[in-house]
Amino acid sequence: MTHSQTLADRIEDLLPQTQCTKCSYPDCRAYAEAIADGKANYNQCPPGGAEGVARLAALLGKPVIPINPENGVERPRPVAFIDENLCIGCTLCMQACPVDAIVGAPKQMHTMVAELCTGCDLCVPPCPVDCIAMIPVTGDKTGWDAWTQQQADAARARHDRRQARLAAERDAAEARAAARRASSAAAVAESPAPTVGPRPTEASAATTQATAAPTPARAPADDAEAKKRAIIQAALERARKKKEENAAQGLGPQNTTNVSAETQAQIDEAEARRRRLGIAQGNSESAPKPDNDHPEKP
Repeated sequence: MTHSQTLADRIEDLLPQTQCTKCSYPDCRAYAEAIADGKANYNQCPPGGAEGVARLAALLGKPVIPINPENGVERPRPVAFIDENLCIGCTLCMQACPVDAIVGAPKQMHTMVAELCTGCDLCVPPCPVDCIAMIPVTGDKTGWDAWTQQQADAARARHDRRQARLAAERDAAEARAAARRASSAAAVAESPAPTVGPRPTEASAATTQATAAPTPARAPADDAEAKKRAIIQAALERARKKKEENAAQGLGPQNTTNVSAETQAQIDEAEARRRRLGIAQGNSESAPKPDNDHPEKP
């Protein structure tokens, strides 16, 4: 076990740390551990290119083999470009970026920090308005010729910090949920038991109903939520029209092939969340039916 772990460390040091999941694993560390355990081949990393395969082959004492085409092809390194005119501030690209290279806020235009982008493509599929394009920036240079060890080390550090932050946020959310459950249980335990008395007469029931405070037609929170849905729906409608215009000119979605199962699951969850909020998808004319598969999610 110690030898396997040490080997995984050495393998990880030879990976480009783009965290792109093209190797079919959630990150470079998981891929390194799979190679060390004999569960994955050493030719599944397109960003590392042929040189990356040669590095791993030398470490493992195995022959140099071509990159598995099922994982992608070696190519010039791209950088994500976000079209400011189409961005609706949905934050899905920020959630998908494995190295925190995207800056933005809900309902605000996002931008990519080009120096931090690893060209992983993961921000493209979740975008509901197809406003992200991957632009090659290294000319004819591919693989490790288009990437440096310093860039790889910096990308790994940002990925590790992001993972630690997300874990801390999950722990905090679970702690808050546990506190709410404990508070609710305590309130139920302390509440007095209902008294059993004679059934009210029709006259007394009518008096009680007449004197009861009227229920407001709509709470302020409901108004705010309705306004929020309307704003998002309007933005999606504008994006849908723009998408149709692009389609009429033969400009379709980009970089949407070879989507990993993890990324597709994130897209499906985002669309389910829109349905629960009653928000139509970007390419739909009307709001789909609410998703009742996961009622526990907000």
